[in-house]
Amino acid sequence: MAAKCDVCAKGPGFGHNVPWSKKKTNRRWNPNIQRVRATINGAPQRVNVCTSCLKAGKVSR
Repeated sequence: MAAKCDVCAKGPGFGHNVPWSKKKTNRRWNPNIQRVRATINGAPQRVNVCTSCLKAGKVSR
């Protein structure tokens, strides 16, 4: 599943793992994406939505 919200277009953040030895390796922080059934234009559809949009009520389920 793509790590992108269909409502707010939130995507992954990128950075580095930094261990004690300071040897940096790449990593990514994915948003918490849930696949939910939402009514869009009066019809139920499955959309990928982040949990912050669900909690804010931006999606009618």
